[in-house]
Amino acid sequence: KNRALKSNAWLQRETSFGTWAPGPGLTTRFVFQVILVSSSLSDRDQSLFLSADEGATFQKQPIPFFVETLIFHPKEEDKVLAYTKESKLYVSSDLGKKWTLLQERVTKDHVFWSVSGVDADPDLVHVEAQDLGGDFRYITCPIHNCSEKMLTAPFAGPIDHGSLTVQDDYIFFKATSANRTKYYVSYRRNEFVLMKLPKYALPKDLQIISTDESQVFVAVQEWYQMDTYNLYQSDPRGVRYALVLQDVRSSRQAEESVLIDILEVRGVKGVFLANQKIDGKVMTLITYNKGRDWDYLRPPSMDMNGKPTNCKPPDCHLHLHLRWADNPYVSGTVHTKDTAPGLIMGAGNLGSQLVEYKEEMYITSDCGHTWRQVFEEEHHILYLDHGGVIVAIKDTSIPLKILKFSVDEGLTWSTHNFTSTSVFVDGLLSEPGDETLVMTVFGHISFRSDWELVKVDFRPSFSRQCSEEDYSSWELSNLQGDRCIMGQQRSFRKRKSTSWCIKGRSFTSALTSRVCECRDSDFLCDYGFERSPSSESNTNKCSANFWFNPLSPPDDCALGQTYTSSLGYRKVVSNLCEGGVDMQQSQVQLQCPLTPPRGLQVSIQGEAVAVRPGEDVLFVVRQEQGDVLTTKYQVDLGDGFKAMYVNLTLTGEPIRHRYESPGIYRVSVRAENTAGHDEAVLFVQVTPFERENLALYLEVVPVIGINQEVNLTAVLLPLNSNLTVFYWWIGHSLQPLLSLDNSVTTRFSDTGDVRVTVQAACGNSVLQDSRVLRVLDQFQVMPLQFSKELDAYNPNTPEWREDVGLVVTRLLSKETSVPQELLVTVVKPGLPTLADLYVLLPPPRPTRKRSLSSDKRLAAIQQVLNAQKISFLLRGGVRVLVALRDTGTGAEQLGGGGSYWAVVVLFVIGLFAAGAFILYNRKRPGRTVYAQMHNEKEQEMTSPVSHSEDAQGAVQGNHSGVVLSINSREMHSYLVS
Repeated sequence: KNRALKSNAWLQRETSFGTWAPGPGLTTRFVFQVILVSSSLSDRDQSLFLSADEGATFQKQPIPFFVETLIFHPKEEDKVLAYTKESKLYVSSDLGKKWTLLQERVTKDHVFWSVSGVDADPDLVHVEAQDLGGDFRYITCPIHNCSEKMLTAPFAGPIDHGSLTVQDDYIFFKATSANRTKYYVSYRRNEFVLMKLPKYALPKDLQIISTDESQVFVAVQEWYQMDTYNLYQSDPRGVRYALVLQDVRSSRQAEESVLIDILEVRGVKGVFLANQKIDGKVMTLITYNKGRDWDYLRPPSMDMNGKPTNCKPPDCHLHLHLRWADNPYVSGTVHTKDTAPGLIMGAGNLGSQLVEYKEEMYITSDCGHTWRQVFEEEHHILYLDHGGVIVAIKDTSIPLKILKFSVDEGLTWSTHNFTSTSVFVDGLLSEPGDETLVMTVFGHISFRSDWELVKVDFRPSFSRQCSEEDYSSWELSNLQGDRCIMGQQRSFRKRKSTSWCIKGRSFTSALTSRVCECRDSDFLCDYGFERSPSSESNTNKCSANFWFNPLSPPDDCALGQTYTSSLGYRKVVSNLCEGGVDMQQSQVQLQCPLTPPRGLQVSIQGEAVAVRPGEDVLFVVRQEQGDVLTTKYQVDLGDGFKAMYVNLTLTGEPIRHRYESPGIYRVSVRAENTAGHDEAVLFVQVTPFERENLALYLEVVPVIGINQEVNLTAVLLPLNSNLTVFYWWIGHSLQPLLSLDNSVTTRFSDTGDVRVTVQAACGNSVLQDSRVLRVLDQFQVMPLQFSKELDAYNPNTPEWREDVGLVVTRLLSKETSVPQELLVTVVKPGLPTLADLYVLLPPPRPTRKRSLSSDKRLAAIQQVLNAQKISFLLRGGVRVLVALRDTGTGAEQLGGGGSYWAVVVLFVIGLFAAGAFILYNRKRPGRTVYAQMHNEKEQEMTSPVSHSEDAQGAVQGNHSGVVLSINSREMHSYLVS
């Protein structure tokens, strides 16, 4: 496997134990290739440094582009893709000597090599790229010929930027139109279909967790969640999903990436760890059967010093930090390995919940059944030789020269001086291959020095290869002692603690397995069903959700065909049990009945509601339920065109039409068969407008005091003179406030985080933005000003002001040691360029770092500002100084008084009130009326921006400035049909 590093310069030293004397039976090491990417800012030309002898010698290879990322072929070491800073994609088949341009306008981190065993062509690449029209597309092509003629678009329409994921048997992406996001999946390169969650999941976000063993785990942030996700498990095709765990903790990282606190334990299939957050309390859970059952981790009875922990369930458990580190050379917070089954090591604490500042190190060698404490502080961890050697280096801000290592799965630890000069350790990296005993320590001697790489070789410490006598066995069991897990009893081998030998390349961990009889616990709830509450006697029972009718035929059920009615259970994917209980054995084959059409929809392709005269319009007709083979469709396009169609929704072909005269046209579609009928209507505005690329930004002060009046302003860019309706969701309210003004004023009477969301409906565009406000009891505001040079570079856009504020916050935190999360810099609109610095109180909990008192923080900030230590550069080398602004009052103290906020809502006409009422009702998933109307419908996975077609119609009906300004008589004469 190849390795690529970016560095200006690096030093490498080697350290080893004793003298290396290859013993009998030891395998020969492979020679690995290394690529170094030049990143010196003084170099006008980019170069690669290629080594075929593990870095002993390098050959400089100039290249005509600047490398951002190298992507190596998973099987063929000489083939590599290069993503450039200009968003171009190049390919080389000789390890970087010659390069060919494959594609331009490519999305970073969304380029994938073919998957062995799934893609027919091993040289195929999957790419997300932008077309000439500005839309992003999913395309594929072979690396030897990626011309326009060889490009393939597996999905016809545009996709959302940055959403393409190719992983194992599956391909995922999302596509948003008319503010509705739909998630698609392709299994083993078949056609793309909508992913289906339970009907009322209404996802705001979706993250792929795992695609192992022909099954997908996804974490979904549902419409009511803020900092937690729900975990869902799919059928083998990745289409239908059932809930397996609620309220998994999440966090936002740099560049708004989301980290979900769930970890797939490598080495033992079906085992996951997750941190669940309920009522602010975070606790760690483990499952041995792919989420079917979850348990808390058992605490050790003794600590590392042999003293009793006095931690006993159910009041006290072991909890672990599961989030992965951003540093690519740090293995992560919890460490597992495919060839070291049962070995799990991570940082955490004992207690009633996970504590952020407490990071003791714990280890288990039997896959979570028993745990031991090994260190009192967090360490960098690396597994070598299939986990036969565990290396640990203390995670600290002081320089080190000592590492610790264990050859008996953490029972005992030895120390070794890996360098004569102490270094600040950044991370650890092993050579490719599970059997390696060579590692590299990444660090720096000082904060201004380049990387120093210290190579540590453990091979001289072992004189022989392990034999069968050096191993013992252990059997996997869950916390209840049950050894039948995932339908089989599994036995693994482990090296004896007294054996000092190398496992080597030929080592295999699996020893024996025996298939078990099937039991109730081997079955999950099927799609549309949920497990009974724990308070009921039979917690294994799966009952249908109120919205799901298991006897209802599927949407594509045609007269004369048959379908299977689910009893609510499905076998856990990859569960190998045989015989015994079969909770699916009574499934009944039913005949597809003749059903009336239901859920008929007509829309314009692209989800627009306004078109230009003479423009080609593609009408798309969809039908959610009902027989399509015997249904006739009467189409009236409102300008005299009428037609009758058959198989209209079956073929999926759009109806092409063109309106020549401006006006509002009533388009209707009536679907009818002998069982019943349904009708859909769409009002199309035909006007000589120009579609605009609008952007919406919510302008609001991020920190406010209790009962302090705050102005919420929606900035629509560019400024638009058309009638715009604004919908405001403030706090937890599900009912929007409507206004024609782009700002509202309110107050908040309680402390905490409050989310404010605004939607702007302008013409045929609906835009949305959201901000979280922090309502605090006390904080300080320090007024800031900038050098006058900044005004010349101030475009007065929200993004620019936000970036300047972030720069000032970061510089102040660095110079004063005040934590960055306690500082918020808000740059004000307009000229001259001014800003306010919000200094927040620290959270009321102990932290590992010392924090300055409130007065000392203010004094430190004033000191660095007065000393002109805070400055930043603009284009052309212009330096801007940041200073205190003289207001005559110094720092401002804000506090709270006491009255509830109120907003006067302007309802223009009764239609607005009705639309808001419909939207409010349809957003509440528990309403009986909604269930009665739609209990037959299976919900595709969509975003909660428009939860239903009725809600969407209510919003769209309020968009037309023409309708709002014309009375009923004028409206009647204006309608063409």
